[in-house]
Amino acid sequence: MLQNINPIQLIIVFLPLLFAVTIHEVAHGYVALRFGDLTAKFAGRLTLNPIKHLDPLGSVLLPLLLKISGSPVIFGYAKPVPVDFRNLRNRRIGTLCVAAAGVVTNFIAALICAGILQGIRLFPNFLTSSAFAPLSSILIQLLAYSVMINLVLGIFNLIPVPPLDGGRILSMLMPQKYSRQFQTIEPFGILILIVLLMTNSLDLFISFFISPLMNWMLQGYL
Repeated sequence: MLQNINPIQLIIVFLPLLFAVTIHEVAHGYVALRFGDLTAKFAGRLTLNPIKHLDPLGSVLLPLLLKISGSPVIFGYAKPVPVDFRNLRNRRIGTLCVAAAGVVTNFIAALICAGILQGIRLFPNFLTSSAFAPLSSILIQLLAYSVMINLVLGIFNLIPVPPLDGGRILSMLMPQKYSRQFQTIEPFGILILIVLLMTNSLDLFISFFISPLMNWMLQGYL
């Protein structure tokens, strides 16, 4: 099966993935810094260098397996940026903003890439008459994958299960006594996600939101 994988296609998938997971983690660290926590800065994680954020399993193996298996959805994850939430000014609001930062950044990136694609669709002569003409097909694929991967990464992280961002956001929106009880399931969060994956529940959750958004953002390219 591996011999049927086009190396160029792998690069076209992995570049947007590295971009998406990198900006996601940097956004967490930067907002934490703005609220007073220097942990990510001291760890050298406030950088757009993807090597600093790569996770061998989540950034390489998982997306590779998804691509090889022909999955219609490609996503992955990076090493979480370290944040000491005890250092945040206004801990509740700070935690909420730090948790939401990665998701918001991914959605903004998806919108920007979709906007560029629609500009290309409306003004095709601009691309074909520019220096990018020989690479126009590759550029369009990179932008389309970037839209898809940023959408999937953002929506996946909104699943309300700790330690995902959605779980942390939900926890901060709860009354304090319920929030503490909810946070006790965090050690079992990965197990819960595995069960949801095995039962295809996550596919239904992601597809419910992904399909209409992707149809809207990639209209004219699907």
